[in-house]
Amino acid sequence: MVHSIHPRTIQEVKEKADIVDVISEHIVLKKKGKEFVGICPFHDDTKPSMTVSPSKQFYYCFSCGAGGNSIKFLMEFTRANFSDVVLSLAKKNNINVENLEGPQLEAFKKQLSRKEELYKILRVTKNWFKSQLNNSLGCEAMKYLTSKRKLNNKIIDDFELGFAPNSWNDLFNYLSKVEKFPINLILSSGLAISKDNSDKIYDRFRNRLIVPIHDMQGRVVAFGGRSLDGQEPKYLNSPESEIFEKGKMLFAFEKASSNIRKSDKAIIVEGYFDVIALHSKGIANAVASLGTALNKYQISQLCRCTDNKNIIINFDSDNAGILATKRVINEVESLSLHDQINLKILQLNDFKDPDEFLNSHTPEDYINLIDNSSFWIDWEIDQIFKDKDLTKSENFQSVISSLVKLLSKLPQSSIRTHYLQKVSERLSKGQARLAIQFEQDLRNQVKGFRWHGRSKKFEQPNEISRREKNESEIIFYYLHCPDLRLFIRDEFLKREINGFNTNHIQNLWEAISKIEQNNLGLNYLNELKESNNQNLQEEFFAIDLISLLTDHLALYNPDSSNKINNFVNPNELFLTLLTNPKDNLLGTLSLLEKYNSLKRCRHLIESWGSQRLKTLENCISILIDKSSSGSSETNKEIDDLFKDLNSDAIKFQELYYLERKHISFLDKQRCGNFIAS
Repeated sequence: MVHSIHPRTIQEVKEKADIVDVISEHIVLKKKGKEFVGICPFHDDTKPSMTVSPSKQFYYCFSCGAGGNSIKFLMEFTRANFSDVVLSLAKKNNINVENLEGPQLEAFKKQLSRKEELYKILRVTKNWFKSQLNNSLGCEAMKYLTSKRKLNNKIIDDFELGFAPNSWNDLFNYLSKVEKFPINLILSSGLAISKDNSDKIYDRFRNRLIVPIHDMQGRVVAFGGRSLDGQEPKYLNSPESEIFEKGKMLFAFEKASSNIRKSDKAIIVEGYFDVIALHSKGIANAVASLGTALNKYQISQLCRCTDNKNIIINFDSDNAGILATKRVINEVESLSLHDQINLKILQLNDFKDPDEFLNSHTPEDYINLIDNSSFWIDWEIDQIFKDKDLTKSENFQSVISSLVKLLSKLPQSSIRTHYLQKVSERLSKGQARLAIQFEQDLRNQVKGFRWHGRSKKFEQPNEISRREKNESEIIFYYLHCPDLRLFIRDEFLKREINGFNTNHIQNLWEAISKIEQNNLGLNYLNELKESNNQNLQEEFFAIDLISLLTDHLALYNPDSSNKINNFVNPNELFLTLLTNPKDNLLGTLSLLEKYNSLKRCRHLIESWGSQRLKTLENCISILIDKSSSGSSETNKEIDDLFKDLNSDAIKFQELYYLERKHISFLDKQRCGNFIAS
């Protein structure tokens, strides 16, 4: 419980747990002046809106309002309680915990004791694997390391490589009979497997080269094993355990972190032996993921070690490596687009992996390639053009569509212009006039694809006041009709209504959600939808939002507290809404959805018009340049080229008519002609 931890301990944790270190373990932070900025993890953030202040030891998101100290951040991020977070930070910062008593103390001690036993069993196992490599059973494995991998004894010792002999239970017998470890602990460590919960227990790793995996404190937490006889899988990792989470680990990070800081860059490769090969050549800032797709957490860990957030991906050059590279880009492209990381790609086209490259090249050659590696957008563009014959209509259209989709993601107009010019030159094959025409056409298409439904450019003045009125009605229904609360939230999801446009109403909505979380837990909405828990539903409907909201706003958002009076003490107009609440609510929801559809229609009309006029002119100009002969052939060429260059305008046209059809459906729903299917 919270009261069992002495206030001195809590204060010491607050003082020693640096907020930048704590938060940067989970999200990427980039220095901006005296502070740090990052993508907020507490809402669907699209640009860095969270600021972390080292001097104030405080974080704040200017978009969703989340804020607090390092303890508050971990409570929100990990969904752990106060005591667990304080204890975790105390342990991490070597702080003595005072006045932890009773059952909680015993449980905590047991948990620590069990983890220490797991660390011990893995440490003993590592030494056993090493001894097997250096005896007669490990001759072939040692030959593989020294002859094929060309590793010397020093690097083999540095990485503490070992060998698992081709036996069913040699390791298990050693751990259970010689070292006297409990069987349940051996099984929990993942080193042995019990078949069908029977007494037949066998070793997980057999006839494999063994690579220990360490945490940042240098403790062995798992093993990786490479098959030596063609046994599948080729690479096998320990299963996850109390001390090993694959998604939070990077192979050799404990060795590479200081070198990443020195070089200000981190190299990420696919396999253990790529890392070992690079380290053996003095390139000691390389790490690898552990059979899982690289994620934001791992990138955040690496970014803590490089001031300029330089990350280079050098995966294998085969199809699997290219797909893995694309998955990494998809995972972290939002960070790169908003200048949170500097992501580059190195692809060794004539070599499978770094290990193979270094067999015939010097470390300096590899470092030179790293220094000149492609920015991820350039690499993506190369992949779009790769093996495409642009004289074929379907290939040309495929390339154009992919380029538009990629370039529309770029948030800065100057960078978009740079890449528009670059790809236009590539499409035109050096013809200056044609390049200008391609650039203009692509610019129009990119402009159309950058619509995300949030722009106020296409909103009419009279719609703004009507929208505010309708949004107020939604809040009124939510407060005064508890039985409609789940219905409102479901309708928001179905209709893709993402919050409210009016600031003070959005603040009220966020406060309502916070109150519900405080009463029912962070995951209450999923629990309400996934189960038929009558008690939970009754608790949800019984929350007295009107009185709780007044208190909440007075405490946390005084500026919005004066806006609640109309909802707490409704006038006659509001009260009339309660005469037929569900039907009235459906009409209001349809109107909110209609405003978004009308804005989208205006956007599509503008994009459709500009696209069509300009691309038709481009077709004629391009064909005049080519000096085609024969009118019938020219007409066909114009028709084909028009379809190529103007496909997105046609798409806008189709989307516009679909949107108009949807507006007609919403009008019927609003006017009471909607018939539920």
